[in-house]
Formats: sequence, structure tokens, C-alpha cells
Amino acid sequence: MGHDELNTDNPFCVVNKDGLSIMLFQHAEYAEKEHPEIRLVTNNIDEVFASVAGKFPELLHPNLKEVTLRPWGAKEFAMLDGQIGIRMQQWENA
Repeated sequence: MGHDELNTDNPFCVVNKDGLSIMLFQHAEYAEKEHPEIRLVTNNIDEVFASVAGKFPELLHPNLKEVTLRPWGAKEFAMLDGQIGIRMQQWENA
């Protein structure tokens, strides 16, 4: 367990294994009205973005279709395939 906020009003945790980090959120309202979202963390977001944009530009989410530094300190871009959202992140301190 890399991070644990399970006993809060908005349960959240990060599970780490073999260099992969998975963020898990529990929020009933968002689960009802939004697509599930997976966040993947990388150490080279520009390389991942170039690969995705070059091969699958139709998957880039219209609201986050370029690598963008977010207020919480992560560079991010997002993909959406109609069923699930995938947010790629690179933390500035990583």
C-alpha cells in the first residue's frame, strides 16, 4: 500500500507492485454518472504521449488531449475509449 486514505469521506488508496502504481477511488455518485477511470504513472510521459498520439489519436480525450501540468503537480494527458478513461501521469518529483 503506497498511500492510504480508506477511512475518509472519499476513500482512496494507491497500491504499488513491481514498479506499477494503481490509484483506487470509491465514490458512489461518480460511479453512477461517469466512466470508470484508470490512472497510470510513468517516468516518461512525453514518450508515452508520442506513442499514443502517433498510433491512436482517436483515443485522446478531448478535455486533456495534450500533456498538461496540472495544479496538483502532475503532468497528465487522458484517453477515452467510450467505456473507460485512462489518465497518464508523471509526477514532477519522480
